[in-house]
Amino acid sequence: MDETRLQTISQLQAFLAGTLEVRFCVPDSDDARYAYIVSVAQRFGYARLNRPDKGVVLRYLLATCGYSRAQLTRLLARVLDGQSLHKRYRAPAHPFAQRYTPADALLLAEVDRAHGTLSGPATTHLLKRALHVFGDARFERLASLSVSHLYNLRHSKTYQSQRVSFTKTRPVVNPIGMRRAPPPRGSPWLHPHRLGSPGRSGRHQGGLSRQCGGHRHPVGGGGHL
Repeated sequence: MDETRLQTISQLQAFLAGTLEVRFCVPDSDDARYAYIVSVAQRFGYARLNRPDKGVVLRYLLATCGYSRAQLTRLLARVLDGQSLHKRYRAPAHPFAQRYTPADALLLAEVDRAHGTLSGPATTHLLKRALHVFGDARFERLASLSVSHLYNLRHSKTYQSQRVSFTKTRPVVNPIGMRRAPPPRGSPWLHPHRLGSPGRSGRHQGGLSRQCGGHRHPVGGGGHL
C-alpha cells in the first residue's frame, strides 16, 4: 500500500473510517518505525495542527506503527521539540568488569558436591580456609565471596549445569491394603470382650451372682429372690 498518497486530514479520516478492521504490517526494527513517525509528522505538519487534527494523526499512527498510545505520544512530543528519534539505551562504553569467572562457578560446584551443599556462611568459611589454611591458589577470588553473592553464583547457568539434576517421579510401592483370609470363628483375638481371660471373667460372674442373690425384691418389700 502506498500510504504516501494520503496528504490531508480529511483523507486520513476517510481512510480510518474504511479500514477499522484492517491490520497493518508494521516495520520490524525500531529505527524504521522512528523514521516512519517522523515522515508522517512532517507530511501533515503535525506541529501546526489543532488538537482534533492531531488526534486523527495519532489514531493513524496507532494503526500503522505498532506502538502504544502512551509511547507514541512521547515520541511525537520529542518530534515537536526538534529532537531526533533514536534508541536512548545502549551498551555502556566502559562496563563493569566481571569479578567472578565461570571457572569460579565450576570450582564452587566442586566444593558443594564434595561437602553436600552446605549453608552460605559455612560454604564461605570453607572457601576462606581453602586459600588461607591450605594455600590453594584457585580460591583467590572465592575467598572474598560474600554470602549473598554466593547464592547468585549458585543460580548461574554454569553452576546449575554441574549441580542440578532432574529425576522422574517414582511410583508409590507401599501397598494400600492387604487381602487375607478371615480368622476362624471363635478366635480369641476376634472377640476378646466375649471370651476374656478365665480368671477375670470367673470372678466377675461369681460376684454378680452373689450380689443378685443377696438383694431384696423392690416390689415385694421383704422376701428374698
